[in-house]
Amino acid sequence: MKHFVRKLINSALDQAKNNGDLELSVMPEVVVEKPKEEKFGDFSTSLAMGLSKSERRKPYEVAEILSRHLQSSEEYIASVTIAGPGFLNLIMKPIFFLERLVKVAEQGDQYGSSNAGQGKKVLLEFVSANPTGPLHVGHGRGAAVGDMLGRLLDKAGYDVSTEYYINDVGNQMNTLGRSTWARYLELQGKVNEFPADYYQGDYIKDIARDIKNKHGNEFLNKTEEQVLSFFREYALGSVLDGIKKDLSDFDVSFDRWFSEKNLYDQKLVDTSVNWLREEKHVYDKDGAVWLKSSKFNDEKDRVLIKQSGEKTYFCSDIAYHKNKIDRGFEWIVDLWGADHHGYVPRMKSALKAMGYDESVFKVMLIQFVSLKRGGEKVSMSTRSGEFETLAEVIKDVGLDATRFFFLMRSSDTHLDFDLELAKKESADNPVFYIQYAHARICSIFRKATENGIKLLDSADIDLSPLKNEEEFIMIKKILSFGETIEKSAELLEVHRIAFYLQDLVGTFHRYYSRNRIVSDDHALSSARLFVMNCLRITIRNGLSVMGVSAPDRM
Repeated sequence: MKHFVRKLINSALDQAKNNGDLELSVMPEVVVEKPKEEKFGDFSTSLAMGLSKSERRKPYEVAEILSRHLQSSEEYIASVTIAGPGFLNLIMKPIFFLERLVKVAEQGDQYGSSNAGQGKKVLLEFVSANPTGPLHVGHGRGAAVGDMLGRLLDKAGYDVSTEYYINDVGNQMNTLGRSTWARYLELQGKVNEFPADYYQGDYIKDIARDIKNKHGNEFLNKTEEQVLSFFREYALGSVLDGIKKDLSDFDVSFDRWFSEKNLYDQKLVDTSVNWLREEKHVYDKDGAVWLKSSKFNDEKDRVLIKQSGEKTYFCSDIAYHKNKIDRGFEWIVDLWGADHHGYVPRMKSALKAMGYDESVFKVMLIQFVSLKRGGEKVSMSTRSGEFETLAEVIKDVGLDATRFFFLMRSSDTHLDFDLELAKKESADNPVFYIQYAHARICSIFRKATENGIKLLDSADIDLSPLKNEEEFIMIKKILSFGETIEKSAELLEVHRIAFYLQDLVGTFHRYYSRNRIVSDDHALSSARLFVMNCLRITIRNGLSVMGVSAPDRM
């Protein structure tokens, strides 16, 4: 809607210039907003205040000129008022909204889609949990946010690719192998002390048992050195298969699974370090290799290669992000756990050192999740095995509730996930509240069919019987869906859709409690059914972006 209003304002500017009312030596950018309170109008602009200086007029005078020319668009604009020093408030005629409502029905599943992103190539990397154990709820939140963000960006016209980065190099992999080897020996009757820094969860025992069932005593009399490679790779494959299954069950998929090991196999890590050295961005100190990251706004220099010759995670991450850019992506978006906040400036410094614009790189920090069951916090710890896995949460409360609860709050704020609330069939449960509204609308159509009233298509519908103020409040909210999608994508704020849907559905429930959709007045019933269909489309499309179903019955 704002796009069209912007066109009307630009047309008024052209008229004012052609008539000599305004000089407009430089055509300004027109910003259209919605007033905080509906009583002030449907749209507003502060354009007059922005033009005041260049026009050498008071803002109010400029506003008066613009108001006169805007009111010539009498087909769509009911009135233009000036507020404060020069704000222009526009009230639109019903026809403006009804014409756009018809397009909602025509677009159907495509409603809300746009080309706002103009095909910009975006690489979205998320989850990327270490393949040393099952996904816990924190990973689940990152998975839900990342997957929805991909859907959101795609709907807003971006060219999106998704990627999972497999950290399959380093000491953690050796620890995984040793943990599995130790459990294998236990199953063979060799009871040894199990180190506290090994992975403690039952999943390690399961992997060890699987190896015993397949290989028997094959490894019993061998040394750790002889078997470590096998146990490490076997455990890695097993854990990674479990991660992939959990994500698939969560309706999350990736275009690519990128192995850290491949960076080393293809010598990309060495190439990056050598390039940085040639550009004099690294130096040697105390037997280690350092990046001059403090030169690029990091708080201190960072180690790339340790005294032992082992490369740091940061070192391979530099190569990985260079690889992302080399693949032609214009915008790199990483979703990291909140505990990685200190890692952001060093990654930005590395990209600056390599000559890349900082704006190409964006990190979203996913804050922690606290699970509550019966008012008690559920303990989570990968090493101790006392964690609630993503799979367990999905099994407990269902796919839809799990996804919605992860997505209903800003990802940069802590989330208390109430498992009991997520299962409630009441208005207190937001996902139930929204899904129930969709199901109720579907029941209205079943009732209409029973009464011989058909849903008319956009070519045959007459919306003139719609006069109720509450109807137009609801219609306006329906029509703001596309702009909500665009804004959410632009700001990378997925929770905006959950907020929007709750507000939209709240408006519907209030309207439905006071108005009959299907009545003896067939013309009014047909018009209201058309509105309900557009509402149904909007709810369904909003839930679809969230990866949540829209049931017809509940």
